[in-house]
Amino acid sequence: MSKITEVVTELVNPIVDDLGLELVDVEFVKEGRDWFLRVYVDTPEANIDIDQCALVSEKLSEELDRTDPITQNYFLEVSSPGAERPLKKEEDFQKAIGQYVYIKTYAPIDGMKEFEGYLLTYGSEGAEVEVRIKTRKVTVFIEKDKIAMARLAIDFSS
Repeated sequence: MSKITEVVTELVNPIVDDLGLELVDVEFVKEGRDWFLRVYVDTPEANIDIDQCALVSEKLSEELDRTDPITQNYFLEVSSPGAERPLKKEEDFQKAIGQYVYIKTYAPIDGMKEFEGYLLTYGSEGAEVEVRIKTRKVTVFIEKDKIAMARLAIDFSS
């Protein structure tokens, strides 16, 4: 995590906690000539509305103005993580058990670096995913330190 995302995470955590919301992710990325500070929030029931996002944006904007941790110009965006919610924390993976996920690994496992399937288990060692390869199903165990990126996905095959 970059220094800016760490600082913003520290600033936004008390805000979302006070509002009974959950911080999903913080990104600070350059797209073209512009910088974007993106904050993804959700409710424990995963049905956040635009008014809640606007309230977080307003309160976070005040904190960012007060502390001024970012030197360059940027756009602040506060939104829902959407249907393809990233899985970053232990509890994200635990909530996703039984759901369809996409996992990308740093290095190939059985010749593959991208996996889609149902998350069967997740523990301190890693994730067990039931993956469909053409017409057959296989179960793949992916060690935690091999996971480069994980998110919920949409199963178009069913």
